[in-house]
Amino acid sequence: MVAVTTALMGFFAFVIMRVTTPQMTTLFTDLSTEDSSSIIKDLERQAIPFELRNEGALILVPKDKVTRLRMKLAESNLPKGGGVGYEIFDKSDALGSTSFVQNINHLRALEGELSRTIRAIDRIQAARVHLVLPERPLFSRETPEPSASIVVRVRGSLEPQQIRAIRHVVASAVNGLKPQRVSIVDEGGRLLADGAGKEADIAVGEERRTAFEKRMRSEVEAIVSSVVGQGRARVQLTADFDYNKVTQTSDKFDPEGRVLRSSQTREESAASAENSGQVTVNNELPGNQANSTAPAARDQSKKSEETNNYEISRVTKTEVTEAGRVNRISVAVLVDGTYTKNEKGEMVYQDRSKEQLDRIAALVRSAIGFDQKRGDQIEVVNLRFAEAPAVPPVAEPSGLLGMLQFTKDDVMYVIELGVMMLLGLVVLFMVIRPLVKRILAAEVVPAAPALTDASAEAEAAALSGASQLIDVAQVQGQVHAQAVHRVGELAERNPNETAAIVRQWLSEPAE
Repeated sequence: MVAVTTALMGFFAFVIMRVTTPQMTTLFTDLSTEDSSSIIKDLERQAIPFELRNEGALILVPKDKVTRLRMKLAESNLPKGGGVGYEIFDKSDALGSTSFVQNINHLRALEGELSRTIRAIDRIQAARVHLVLPERPLFSRETPEPSASIVVRVRGSLEPQQIRAIRHVVASAVNGLKPQRVSIVDEGGRLLADGAGKEADIAVGEERRTAFEKRMRSEVEAIVSSVVGQGRARVQLTADFDYNKVTQTSDKFDPEGRVLRSSQTREESAASAENSGQVTVNNELPGNQANSTAPAARDQSKKSEETNNYEISRVTKTEVTEAGRVNRISVAVLVDGTYTKNEKGEMVYQDRSKEQLDRIAALVRSAIGFDQKRGDQIEVVNLRFAEAPAVPPVAEPSGLLGMLQFTKDDVMYVIELGVMMLLGLVVLFMVIRPLVKRILAAEVVPAAPALTDASAEAEAAALSGASQLIDVAQVQGQVHAQAVHRVGELAERNPNETAAIVRQWLSEPAE
């Protein structure tokens, strides 16, 4: 009884403690040792219960206080992310520090802020950033370029777009840093980005090709599935891209399109005459020529010259073809047939007609922008699928569960409470109730006191006498019962005599 009672008390104490204990939820995950220590000190100061898991990287607090605690810790700049940010300058003594210390602190702060920014990206658990910011030497014409190296710990794997995003974020935050100078390594030692410009261009082209194929595949599969049914079509699309960048320059001259640019005209005339007079000083003077006799002309000449310059029409055309041109598209479409029931109710497979396949091919050509000159190919084949048609997706929960928006933790908590209540009822009816009945039955019979031999003999004699008296009383009771029964029978047989006797008894005076 003591063992059972102790076990029951322990069981009910566990149930009460389990029910009254607040439900714990996650406050922060993936915490560093410094952040975990600071948060624990704050929680202990506020007398808030908490739990530590994963060697302090995970902290659990009561569910009804998690929002308020996150806001409260954010006021204290917690968690800091395990690195030092610009808060390093909050309590520093600027007067007693040298320029070297200030530069080191600035570099540490910049690395810490970049680490926090990178950790905000999905799938990244932790990050460390190392920056190299060289100073320009004196009397040097060239400035060394800065560089950066990043080590990340990720969940799963990073997509090429995320890797490029990290490089551009770091390059934009550091003056003079180019994305090609940023190297990224994961926790397994795999090189995610080595800073080669050619590799970056190839990654951009591959990502563009993958996105193009995915988009075209989804469009073709959607339009085909609307005809043959959901899950009864498979589409494979391959696009051939040209990643070469081409620049073409061409000049075109039009001989018919002439334009007068400049015109120049020049005229010259000359005349010579024979002088028969004497040559004197007076005759040679200008004033005496009019008085002299005009000599007869002997020779005259005249020259005219005209020069015209024309411009011929010229067209200069420069074409720049960017990388990522689609050279060719190949599409393979596999569709399932139709299923009908026969007289026995069995599903019978039937192939699709050629007319239906041609219509499906026409839809696919329109969806991908088919170009025969480009060499595009489309194949639509009808074959029976090995697996059954896809099951339609399950609808989201509605009704009371959807209105209350129960989470998985809430459902598990309710199930746990139900199991505990069921166990309590089982223990109550299967253990406690039988024990209570036994205890009550034992209390009805008084315990016999310890007797000596003489008293035991007297008690036995008394019990024997009492039993004899009880037997006599039982015999007398049986006799009286038989007499009463007989009187009743006589009264039923002789009702008149019985009534007269009763009247006589009533008329007699009481003694």
